[in-house]
Amino acid sequence: MRHALVTGASRGIGEVIARALAADEWALTLTGRSAPTALAEELGALAVAMDQTDPGSIQAAFDLARARFGPLTALVNNAGAVETAPFARTSPELWQRMLAVNLTGPMLCCQAAVPDLKAAGHSGRIVNIASTAALKGYAYVSAYVAAKHGLLGLTRTLALELAAQGCTVNAVCPGYTETDIVRDGIAKVVAKTGRSEAEARAGFTQGNPQGRLVQPAEVAATVRWLCSPDAGAVNGQAIAVCGGETM
Repeated sequence: MRHALVTGASRGIGEVIARALAADEWALTLTGRSAPTALAEELGALAVAMDQTDPGSIQAAFDLARARFGPLTALVNNAGAVETAPFARTSPELWQRMLAVNLTGPMLCCQAAVPDLKAAGHSGRIVNIASTAALKGYAYVSAYVAAKHGLLGLTRTLALELAAQGCTVNAVCPGYTETDIVRDGIAKVVAKTGRSEAEARAGFTQGNPQGRLVQPAEVAATVRWLCSPDAGAVNGQAIAVCGGETM
């Protein structure tokens, strides 16, 4: 049985990733700050409430996952968060929150998963959902960008450490994606500036040469492929799903 644990599976990209892996008949453990129970029931998965910033909560979630479906074959670190602030007003508390959820949490999940993935050998997979913020800078999100750059560094290091066992570790780096977070961002721009929704949306898409938002299914398809046997020689990569934004 192939068993994947997907963090942040309650909505958005995480939910679509869960559906894509379910279509390939993976056994799934789905985590969120609130357990994604309805989605898990639909997919025949296990739903677990997990606090990404709490080592004890992470360990408890992995223990429940193994009790239900056995050792893990794949880990998809999707959970994350973003807060904005000019660098001069980026408090130590904001900085630590961004590191905790976007870097330390995935690191702890990797540590919890690695023994199982080593045992899985050439089937073992870690996919870290990073961001184009792992590949370039963005103004007013310095803490988030620093955390995502760190996640990419962790990805490359683990890829080297686990390569001898046949496991692969890769990062998927989406650009602005059609999710609740981006839609909320567009709504905030409209409220603050009086711009039309189309004008606000254009601000989010202007860096994408295709002139559009990435769709969650496009990110999920990349994860699905990286978790498949066909991607066994793809290791330590940062795969940008962004319409060419990082060119």
